[in-house]
Amino acid sequence: MSDTISFELGSAADRPPNRFQVNPVNGNSRKSQDGSVVGSGSGSRGGNADEGPHEVYRRLTNADGELLEDDTFDATQMLNKHQPRMQRQSIKSSFRDKDKPSRFKDLQTTTRFQVDPQNEESEESNDSQEERELLDNEYDTKYGKSFRHFTREALPRLDNYRNMMSIQAAYRPTLDELHNATVTGKNTHSLTRNQDPESGIMNGILKFGWIKGVLIRCLLNIWGVMLFLRLSWVVGQAGVIEGFVLILTTTAVTTITALSMSAISTNGVIKGGGTYYMISRSLGPEFGGSIGLIFSLANAVACAMYVVGFCESMLSMMSNFGWEIVDGAVQDVRIIGCVTILLLLIIVVVGMEWEAKAQIGLLIILLVAIADFVIGSIIGPKNDHELAKGFLGYNATVFKSNLFADYRQEKDGGVQHDFFSVFAIFFPAATGILAGANISGDLKDPQKSIPKGTIYAIVITTATYLIMVLQCGATVVRDATGNITDVLNGTFAFLDCEPGQCSFGLQNSFQVIELVSGFGPLIYAGCFAATLSSALASLVSAPKVFQALCKDELYPKIVWFAKGYGKNNEPVRGYVLTFVIASAFILIGELNLIAPLISNFFLAAYMLINFSTFHASLAKPVGWRPTFKYYNMWLSLLGSILCVAVMFLISWATALITFAAVLALYLIVAYRKPDVNWGSTTQAQTYKNALMSVQQLNNVEEHVKNYRPQILVLSGLPNTRPVLVDLAYMLTKNLSLLVCGHVVRGSSSQKYRTYLQERAANWFRKHRVKGFYALVDGEDFESGTRALMQASGIGKLKPNIILMGYKTDWQTCEHKELDQYFNVMHKALDMYLSVAILRVPQGLDCSQLLGSQDGWTTSTDVPRTLQPNESSGDLQAADSSARNGLGGSIDSLSRNVSQEDRNRNEVLPSEQTSLKIVKLRFKQSLRRMRSWPGAASSTSDLSFIAGNQAKDVSGMPDPLDAKAANLLQPSTLRKSKLKHDDPASLYKGPGGAELPKEVLADLTQFTRKRSHAVIDVWWLYDDGGLTLLLPYIISTRRTWQSCKLRVYALANKKAELEFEQRSMASLLSKFRIDYSDLTLIPDITKKPQETSTQFFNELIKDFVVPDKDTENGNSSRATLNEDDAVITDDDLLAVQDKTNRYLRLREYLREQSTKSDLVVMTLPMPRKNIVSAPLYMAWLESLSRDMPPFLFVRGNQTSVLTFYS
Repeated sequence: MSDTISFELGSAADRPPNRFQVNPVNGNSRKSQDGSVVGSGSGSRGGNADEGPHEVYRRLTNADGELLEDDTFDATQMLNKHQPRMQRQSIKSSFRDKDKPSRFKDLQTTTRFQVDPQNEESEESNDSQEERELLDNEYDTKYGKSFRHFTREALPRLDNYRNMMSIQAAYRPTLDELHNATVTGKNTHSLTRNQDPESGIMNGILKFGWIKGVLIRCLLNIWGVMLFLRLSWVVGQAGVIEGFVLILTTTAVTTITALSMSAISTNGVIKGGGTYYMISRSLGPEFGGSIGLIFSLANAVACAMYVVGFCESMLSMMSNFGWEIVDGAVQDVRIIGCVTILLLLIIVVVGMEWEAKAQIGLLIILLVAIADFVIGSIIGPKNDHELAKGFLGYNATVFKSNLFADYRQEKDGGVQHDFFSVFAIFFPAATGILAGANISGDLKDPQKSIPKGTIYAIVITTATYLIMVLQCGATVVRDATGNITDVLNGTFAFLDCEPGQCSFGLQNSFQVIELVSGFGPLIYAGCFAATLSSALASLVSAPKVFQALCKDELYPKIVWFAKGYGKNNEPVRGYVLTFVIASAFILIGELNLIAPLISNFFLAAYMLINFSTFHASLAKPVGWRPTFKYYNMWLSLLGSILCVAVMFLISWATALITFAAVLALYLIVAYRKPDVNWGSTTQAQTYKNALMSVQQLNNVEEHVKNYRPQILVLSGLPNTRPVLVDLAYMLTKNLSLLVCGHVVRGSSSQKYRTYLQERAANWFRKHRVKGFYALVDGEDFESGTRALMQASGIGKLKPNIILMGYKTDWQTCEHKELDQYFNVMHKALDMYLSVAILRVPQGLDCSQLLGSQDGWTTSTDVPRTLQPNESSGDLQAADSSARNGLGGSIDSLSRNVSQEDRNRNEVLPSEQTSLKIVKLRFKQSLRRMRSWPGAASSTSDLSFIAGNQAKDVSGMPDPLDAKAANLLQPSTLRKSKLKHDDPASLYKGPGGAELPKEVLADLTQFTRKRSHAVIDVWWLYDDGGLTLLLPYIISTRRTWQSCKLRVYALANKKAELEFEQRSMASLLSKFRIDYSDLTLIPDITKKPQETSTQFFNELIKDFVVPDKDTENGNSSRATLNEDDAVITDDDLLAVQDKTNRYLRLREYLREQSTKSDLVVMTLPMPRKNIVSAPLYMAWLESLSRDMPPFLFVRGNQTSVLTFYS
């Protein structure tokens, strides 16, 4: 590509001979046009000589910036008319690059190109300058437009990878548009790129760099009141050495957290929300939401604390002058505090620019105060009063005495301090490292600014603390009386006093920094600046974080605060809320009790930041690629542990309160299950754990005690046969694997497959079924089911049972369909899969009775494949329209559907009419279930034809109207007061109408609670015990717990009936299976009644073929055509004993089990080349006709029960 560009921009003299010529192709011959263009390029005509590249592109595009379809216009033709050759080269280079309109740069067309090699003779004939110039003009003509004019492909660009909701997202053609020649792409994203996202100001939006945005804010937040009021006391208690250890330990925690935060912030673009954004996108919405809420609250309360600190410093200064407002105490604090926070609110509401200027001013004051202290320590005591208070100047003896710790008890019988108690008091002085990250949305480049600014701030503040510790330890004694008489007498008696009796010195006075300073009032100014800057940072941080939390709607009733105002999207509502909270705490007072809780809230955020980095490094998703490399996963884990330790050191009670608050907020988000997908490391770890577990499972040898029924149920879409899925889930719930198989006849587009998968997943979620949905394309039902049986599952997680619905239309369907259904059983047994077949009286296919219950339209409304001249964007819009219930039918997206049809589909009957229609359809369906082809069979989708664009899965239910669809959205499902077990909330008729109670009873026959239910188990043959195990599993479920298990078995000899009954009872007791009744059938070989024989003959009369119609009288099953489902007289004679046996069983079944709630019977074995499909189905029909729900089961002749421990 680079070679092409350089060749294109070079002059004709510099260009080497080329053997290829590029000829654009757009359906018409262009040779004559090319010739005319070349000829016109050498001539000159009248016109405006000032026309340049912008005029060229104005002519190339229409008023909307779209590329003109007429490719005959030549950009270089205009240039060649008015410009010298050298100037033309530069102009062509310019309009191909930066000066192009942005829309033209990303346009796509379907024009293709072909490359024609030129022979060597033509190369030699172009030696003349004139011919070279002609060739040059021709190449300029071909490349006068951008390269994307010649291809559908998108070039690698940053905008292609933006979120599709971003204003700068570009359009990348879909795979269908590239792979399918009949589908054309449409540039639906005509974007204006007149703003550079990397620049600091975009259309007036203010963005900060790393110094103003992060460094200054972190410095101001870390340099707090502690610097002036508590640092000297720490030196007095811990000494210089342990003071260093204490500060460095504090720095270690904050540095590790900063390194972890740097890793997270450089692993992709960081948006607004700071701490909340980083934690939520790393650990998921549960942790992010909980920490975001308490972090916002902590900042709001911390703002009040800092304001109160400012008020107390102000009162201290006012008392020196004898000033007061009301009482010089609490009332004055409240008045000054409310006025102060109101002024701060005005500053932040006016705009971030004013707030940034205020921060710079406060930083200057703070730096001047620190410099004042350093200069004062060098100058030494300025008078005898300072000397009497313990300020001796730099003194080796003083430094030596202050080198080691001297922990004391607080006055008036207070706490006995030690290293950890002093550490807990000092640690809040090191917090504030998140001040820059919290305004991540206002930074030019958060990925660079946050790590750089935060780490530099920690280094600078740590160095400041250490230097000031040395200065305090070397210049001020621990105890001093302040008696100026001793100083005037020339003695050092003012240093001799008992601990706790003195009022001055490092241990006793908080005004040491002011004492040492060169000019005392500057220290007051420093205190004011430190408190106000911290209050300002908290007042900005809390609303910014809270706004990002509200936008994600993780908690109810807070989305109102997500609205922003102005170009910077300022959270004005959040500012007001923070102001109200802070004002309330200022008026309440007693903030000293809350201070440890606020520190613990901050530490909880630090802990989760460290844990996020550790977890991401542990899970190692491919997307974890931070550009910041100076981090270590184990160091992050250590930082997380240190944060927890510090939380308990500060206050174990508040630490427990913090964890309880985080846990409660976590559970709220987990319960609400917000519809977000942020690619968190929790998701990555889930995949990793699942993969490792499946791999470990492969190394586990199978044992009969650990047998689990893993079921592949041929249900089609789960909502079409819910009863079949309910039975399968009752067998596998919390026990094993459930896969719902769906065979789609013919080929389908990936978009349609995704639609079906999302529909199935939505049904699973609503009905709380934990299963998987497997969709395959097949030429027919048999081949598709074979693919499902062979490919479903992975490793040991593979189905070992196939569950099908009974084919009630076997007598009327096409013979090919019957053979396919029968062959599926053969294939399953060939693969050593157990086979189960369920029959219910009303049939299994409920698509005629149910409307769309999950907010989707019916699958009949969705195009199976992309239409010619239709983009995949249409199908994407289809899904959006379907979910929102706005389109009524996805059919409305097809260009061939008339508006009248759409409007007709959207018309819904009234509620009463809908109910009548449902009842009528239910009655009709009961009559049709046994005769309608494919209605109750498990042949999923045999009615679907590959060439059709609409799929006949669920009949033609009426689509939901917009109101009904919106009621079924996931967000509103959570708000529904209906219980999940209420069938009326799970199943609705067409148009959302209520279903009759008898219909709901049939739909929930395996999920509703049964009292005194009876399950009859006809364990005819030993298939490994599966016939007995499955009903036992059903009897253990909560809804069937009180059911009775009646076991029926065949007796070998009538004479030994009592002995065999005792043997069977002993076997069941050893299997530890409770049963209420055991019955042995003694005379199964007895001839059936005449009525039973007539019933059977009536079933097979349409399939029986006389011997004379078979080939040469030979009626063996092997010689018959496999596609002909027929029964010969020889077939009937060969299996006459089996037929009589099953007819005899039918008589026993009608006698014993017609009142049961479920009948489970061993499935007769379909012998290959012995039993034909209609004969076998006649056996099953004889056994299950007019019976309660009937489950045939055939194990794979491998034991699934054992009596060994």
